[in-house]
Amino acid sequence: MDRRSFLKKSALGGTAAAATLAAPAYAQGNRTLTMVTSWGRGLAGVFDAAQKFADNVNAMSGGSLTVDVKAAGELVGAFEVFDAVTAGQADIYHAADYYFINQHPGFAFFTGVPFGMTATELNNWYYHGNGMALHDELGQIFGLKSFLAGNTGTQAGGWFRKEIQGPEDFNGLKFRMPGLGGRVLGEMGASVQNLPGAEVYQALASGAIDGTEWIGPWADEKAGFQEITKFYYTAGMHEPAAGLSVATNRDVFDSLSPEHQAMIEVSAGHANIWNLSQYLNNNGAALQRLQAGGVTVLEFPDSVWDAMFEASKAVYAEFLGDELFKKINDDYFASMEDSSGWLTQSIGAYRAQRDRVRA
Repeated sequence: MDRRSFLKKSALGGTAAAATLAAPAYAQGNRTLTMVTSWGRGLAGVFDAAQKFADNVNAMSGGSLTVDVKAAGELVGAFEVFDAVTAGQADIYHAADYYFINQHPGFAFFTGVPFGMTATELNNWYYHGNGMALHDELGQIFGLKSFLAGNTGTQAGGWFRKEIQGPEDFNGLKFRMPGLGGRVLGEMGASVQNLPGAEVYQALASGAIDGTEWIGPWADEKAGFQEITKFYYTAGMHEPAAGLSVATNRDVFDSLSPEHQAMIEVSAGHANIWNLSQYLNNNGAALQRLQAGGVTVLEFPDSVWDAMFEASKAVYAEFLGDELFKKINDDYFASMEDSSGWLTQSIGAYRAQRDRVRA
């Protein structure tokens, strides 16, 4: 699909939303780029990553390039940011790219995929393997220039109203989970919902959904899910690392000076590492507070993990006929195998011994 074909199909084209958005502002040698996001203003971690990226660019440019951050709903809805940037009605988006798998399923690899990479493995692939080049190749189809610009680390399995005893407990379960992970639960019989982060609490509180994954202890505590349900699964198959992305309209990016282009790339890379550390630094204490408040912390039984893995194979098979998806998939998992072997024998062995002798 080329950009012209996409624009004809764009959900934004011809809508009231497109009509009300102002053209990007370029004034007197200084340039302001409008960045729309999938996050409610102040949403813990994810909005922070978007703001950190913008703050980095603004500080580095000395005023010659300004990124103006718009939260979800301030210009367009959380899931409309892709269309807004591709159509040229906004300059940049910050989001989780797996929200856009209906545009192309390959976008999932740049957030998180079932039984995929941890954050370290993802960064290895992205910065020293073919990940960044493949992200760029995919983005070109839609007129985007994309970079990783955040990471939540390993995400929790989610919040449930009752304990999960076996795979059959997912049958008919109304559960919020985006991306290919959501497709896996759908294969297991769940009724999967894809809701923006700002809408999840109300949906869970009202009973519109039976359970949800969000991110991890710190962000989940901030969202208040422990006020509604007390069963919390701390490991899930769906997002062993959840990358967040900035994507600039490619015509806009190409029109920038090399210095400004570098500022965007470097600012994104810093936001990526900064955001991952933010989550990992806060999750441990938050989990302790959740447990002290009566939350039951659980792990899925092996039978559930096995069923999830079998379902994930069916989900991947659905998309492997797409040439670009297969190209990304094969490179991604080859890199994961290369990284995982050493990490298991080095840091994995070290941590096991460290924890043993310190116990």
